[in-house]
Amino acid sequence: MELTEKQQQFLDYLTERMDDDGRIPTLRQAAGDLGVSHTAVAQLMTQLEKKGVLARDGHYSRTIRLYSGHGEQRSARRGRELPIIGQITAGLPMYAQQEWEGMVLVDPSIFAGENLFCLRIKGQSMKDAGIFDGDLVVCEPRQYAENGEVVAVLVRGEEATVKRFFLYADHIELRPANDAFPVMCYPFGDLLVQGKVIGVIRGRHAEYDGKRK
Repeated sequence: MELTEKQQQFLDYLTERMDDDGRIPTLRQAAGDLGVSHTAVAQLMTQLEKKGVLARDGHYSRTIRLYSGHGEQRSARRGRELPIIGQITAGLPMYAQQEWEGMVLVDPSIFAGENLFCLRIKGQSMKDAGIFDGDLVVCEPRQYAENGEVVAVLVRGEEATVKRFFLYADHIELRPANDAFPVMCYPFGDLLVQGKVIGVIRGRHAEYDGKRK
């Protein structure tokens, strides 16, 4: 199907951005770059999708694929965006939060699970496990844990922490990976397991939030 002039200009813009950055801009960025409204950008995306030159993929990420007029893949994202959890809303799983601190670009061949999310580490309590202050941990959503696993846990519905998990008959232990920090013991009702840590994004590589830094 032929594209209108506006649709072709938008497609060219997306292709250029993907070639330069390896990612698709946010609606806000695209609207600012093109001097149009967010609604206009969303409509153009939908129109291109209906005409078969664009395919969207993923619920949380902005992963898309662009195709040529013959249906061949023309350009592909070289990464996947995962949300970084900022402020935690009590009662909601971390991966269901709607307010993000930002996004981080990851290799989709390494982090391919559904609904993955990230937490920013504060402090050195897990340094002996190779997790340092300022790192991002990538988490796979889960509401259970096996003994010894490094997990993201919500404590008393308010504070998120990353520790090793150990279940006992009458309590749960959260163990740091640093002898300078104490083992913490909690009754079952105080903790909600939110996800298993499956990877770490180190320091300066954890600084992407939808803008170049």
